[in-house]
This record gives sequence, C-alpha cells and structure tokens, in this order.
Amino acid sequence: MVTGREFYDFEAKYLGAPGIDLVCPAVLDEAQLAVMQNLALRAFDAIGGAGLARVDFFLTAQGWVINEINTMPGFTPISMFPSCWLASGFSYPELIDELIAVAIAHSRHGS
Repeated sequence: MVTGREFYDFEAKYLGAPGIDLVCPAVLDEAQLAVMQNLALRAFDAIGGAGLARVDFFLTAQGWVINEINTMPGFTPISMFPSCWLASGFSYPELIDELIAVAIAHSRHGS
C-alpha cells in the first residue's frame, strides 16, 4: 500500500524509501482469498508458469483485476515475494529450500 508517496517508484521499490506499507497477508475474507488464489493459479497455468511467480491484483468494485504476473520476483530484503512468505511463517532458508525442491521436482517430471 502506498501511503506517503504518489507512486511506487524506484526509490520505494528498491531503496526502501518511506511511504510504503506492505500488508502481508492481505486483509481479505475467506471467500475473497479463495477467489484470488484460484485466479492466481489459473493465470500461472495460462502462461505455462513453472517454479515461482508473484501474481499482483487490484480488487475493484467490479471484482479482481490481474495487474501482472511476475515470473521472477525480486529477492532483496524489502522485496514483496520473500517478505510475504516470511509473514506467512516461512523463514528465508525454508523459502529457498522450498523453491529448490519445486525446481528439482519440476526437472524430474519433465514438466
């Protein structure tokens, strides 16, 4: 959430500038979360995604809008992908272990 800046610019994204409030997990009810997760999986499958991705959304009055599918999200100390995983209870080493396990499984299955 951008709170004290007009845009989510380079300084905010990569340099930790003030005015950015990353809310993980998002404040959603169970139904909203289920719809968003389903859309994220469908979007990932639609592009033939493998491994990891971050699917970004806007929740509008008309419903969910996919903003982007980032197939190689950042891993800086302030990046959204690892920050949200850390907020869900994974440690950084556990996240890396999980990503390696997914990559190994993917390569073994030839998918």
